[in-house]
Amino acid sequence: MPTLVPDFWSHSGLMHLARDERGWLRPTDAYVRHLLRRPELALVPESCAAEVVLHEGLQVAPLKPVAAAELAAMQDADARENYAVFLRFRDGLLAAGTLEAYYLQLMRSGVVNVPAVFIDAVVQALLRSLLDDCNDAFEARAAEMLFRPQRITLQEGQMLAGDRATLDMLNETAGLGEVGRLLLQSGALQPTAQVKVLSADNAAQYWQESDRHHFLLDLTHELTQDLSHGLTFKMTRARSGLKALARVLERWVAHLLGVQVLIEPVHQVTDSAWRWHIGLDVESTAILNDLYEDRPVEAERMQRLVSLFTLTFANPAEMRADVAGKPVYLGLATNAEGVVRIKPQNLLLNLPLALQT
Repeated sequence: MPTLVPDFWSHSGLMHLARDERGWLRPTDAYVRHLLRRPELALVPESCAAEVVLHEGLQVAPLKPVAAAELAAMQDADARENYAVFLRFRDGLLAAGTLEAYYLQLMRSGVVNVPAVFIDAVVQALLRSLLDDCNDAFEARAAEMLFRPQRITLQEGQMLAGDRATLDMLNETAGLGEVGRLLLQSGALQPTAQVKVLSADNAAQYWQESDRHHFLLDLTHELTQDLSHGLTFKMTRARSGLKALARVLERWVAHLLGVQVLIEPVHQVTDSAWRWHIGLDVESTAILNDLYEDRPVEAERMQRLVSLFTLTFANPAEMRADVAGKPVYLGLATNAEGVVRIKPQNLLLNLPLALQT
């Protein structure tokens, strides 16, 4: 019997999207209505009559044209800007025809004119679709790294990634809202992170709790065990979050570029004449660029590297001729505050493809 794939990420809006003949996601009335429920667009007691009319009208007809006069009638400047941005995003989606086409066009244009919250919403929906046949909780949790910033911490030799927004909220309120904030400030309550490391023992819980984003992902490369006579034994982790992330990135490239690649985490780059590299975030991009140009990199910056990866093409003919058959090196690093913010578009824009897909 086929394995039943659990549902997860109910907030992704996948149920409101339709697939075209190539499996790409078409926006629908229901999906735009789903986006309208975002807190940035929610009505508040101070909302003026013009905002209420527009909001309620869009709930009924999410794809309806909105005249400039309707926006100008809003009394609050922030509300006007929020709706103008939302409508630009909505109209871009509709013009592109699919979420995939919109995302590729936006990133290739070099002019990203919508906020990160909408881009992250698109990435989440795309990943939810890509993982529709996935029953591996480690891959699903690793995929969250592509649209939710992560705090990286070291605990007892483990490198753990935790959802930044979740950890910050728990540290501020202990998960108890304003009451928790007051108790923490008074010292009556000790801050506690209601989070747990994803493991084989609790992986089944992930699916029901996925929207809470409270599982930590172990990104440790390997376990080191001290043996007698000064020997050490290194054992690769069977359920490595880095391997799960690599599998997700492979799916990402295959779906959006139609190219099959193999990605593997590695400890270091031993190739003294590497030809191509891609940073998966701003920090690793800068570090790899400096290393490639033989510029010195301070030890503190090097310590921010979470992992390196090698990427190889299944078909070297799909690579640029001058680098065909050579590995592409990927980097992942935190910023100075210990936060990883993956930019998944980097893989799509910077792969050395023979022809632009």
